[in-house]
Amino acid sequence: MENERLYNYLEITDLKDMLNKTRNLYGEKPAYKIKIEEGKYKIYTHSEIREMVDNLGTALIDMGLKGKRIAVIGENRYEWEVSYLSIVCGTGIVVPLDKSLPENELENLIERSEIEAIFYSKKYEDILKRIKYNQQNKLKHLISMDLEKNEDGIYSQKELIEQGRKLIENGNRKFIDAKINNEEMSIMLFTSGTTSQSKVVALSHNNICSNLMDIGSILDVTSEDTLLSILPIHHVFECTVGFLFSLYKGAQTVFCDGLKHIVENLKEYNVSVMACVPGIYERIFMIIRKQIEKQGKLQEILENEEKYKNSSMEERKEVFKDIHNMLGGKIKLFISGAASLDANVENKFRLLGLNIVQGYGLTETSPVVAIGTNKYHKIGSIGKAIPSVEAKLENKEQEGIGELLVKGPSVMLGYYNNEEATKDAIKDGWFYTGDLAKIDEEGYIYICGRKKSVIVLKNGKNIFPEEMENLVNKIEGVKESFIFGKQQSEDKNDIKINVKIVFDRDVIKDVYKVETDSQIQEVLSKKIKEINQTMPRYKSIKGIILTEEPLIKTTTNKIKRQANLDEIEKLRN
Repeated sequence: MENERLYNYLEITDLKDMLNKTRNLYGEKPAYKIKIEEGKYKIYTHSEIREMVDNLGTALIDMGLKGKRIAVIGENRYEWEVSYLSIVCGTGIVVPLDKSLPENELENLIERSEIEAIFYSKKYEDILKRIKYNQQNKLKHLISMDLEKNEDGIYSQKELIEQGRKLIENGNRKFIDAKINNEEMSIMLFTSGTTSQSKVVALSHNNICSNLMDIGSILDVTSEDTLLSILPIHHVFECTVGFLFSLYKGAQTVFCDGLKHIVENLKEYNVSVMACVPGIYERIFMIIRKQIEKQGKLQEILENEEKYKNSSMEERKEVFKDIHNMLGGKIKLFISGAASLDANVENKFRLLGLNIVQGYGLTETSPVVAIGTNKYHKIGSIGKAIPSVEAKLENKEQEGIGELLVKGPSVMLGYYNNEEATKDAIKDGWFYTGDLAKIDEEGYIYICGRKKSVIVLKNGKNIFPEEMENLVNKIEGVKESFIFGKQQSEDKNDIKINVKIVFDRDVIKDVYKVETDSQIQEVLSKKIKEINQTMPRYKSIKGIILTEEPLIKTTTNKIKRQANLDEIEKLRN
């Protein structure tokens, strides 16, 4: 039922072991290509990066930080990654922090995790100076990724690397010879949500390394590949599948200049692999479509799609060469995760010879649970469970949908300092994901939605909001939507389906040639009626709220369902 291993993979016991073994294998290959200015780049080899890690780790231990908790905050950059490795590979416990948190929440997390030092980029300097002088926390050392030299009581990461180099030259091997316990907590990750509600996921080297070996054995990624880093790096999806996996495979990492520049970055760096969220792939698809329309080739493409739908990916790639060249001509693998990818978009990418697969994971599972591969792939599925992970369903209903449970070495140690939440989440070694899914007879998994967001109707039928939101989001002019149940009478079970739609006024005006709010309401109501006709009557959307204000979301762009419901209730009262 599970994914078989398709490729040879390097066995590793911990991240330090990974760095040492891959240094020997890929030392002279480029690890990072950094843009200095337009047309000018700086290359760092795998050997150089591992040397920086050794130097910085040695300096941290010399500062008295052995066994301490050290945070990292900032945008995606190689200095962030060097910091992370210098902490986790022999110094102490690493705490990656969300760069988009407001000051009060950041302060709360620093306090809760008992951080004693923090690596940061320039943008956070003033905030961190204020937080440091609060008596409620243990923060002692600020380490800047941007300063050239130590100044005003703030350490320079560059200077610490130089100090560490000298210490090693003088015989200091405290970091280099540090022993790693791969079963104890080495990484602390905060889940999404407000700081009072967020849980701390405790991960070990073994958790992360088992995930790296699993995905390394089923994905066709090698030291010849270039990966584009775009998702927030504090998030475990980017951290494991982007940053650590790239080093494990001896590949090259490049950094995106921003969402507007994705397509030009893919071309500029000859990117071959990218792990990203559905919204980005939908954006790329729209750019491709506009380009095709501009060239007057849309009809030709549509005809060829039908003609070549039974061809191999390589044959399609040749047919749609112009499209591949738009993206640099080197794309080998697109991985979509963190939310469900529209099956229509997935299908279009693959018809064009762009190899896109869906994956699924959680912070608590380090993160990958399942992923599509070159051999095992079905449109709409997240693939099969990775080799070391078992997956099963609990409390299956008539339609074969149940809660997805997973077991394996990548499942977290538990929630730090929260025994009750850990017991609720892990029972007999099985982690309860909170996601509802179907598993077909071949072992392919299909995610249906979050267990806690399911709407149960009076007739006992279950409505999965995510499934219906995908349909509403396909309407031109709809940016995003939120499906919710509204009580119709005194009877608590008398619930009707409603939708809150965030629309784009400019697109609506352009596509439907309407301007006033009442006209927009009329157009979108008509579109919702069309959707209703494609579904069973009990699923019909009965009420619509229109807004131009974005939905309330987590920093990883997931809809906060309760917060949005509370917002709707406020407007009603």
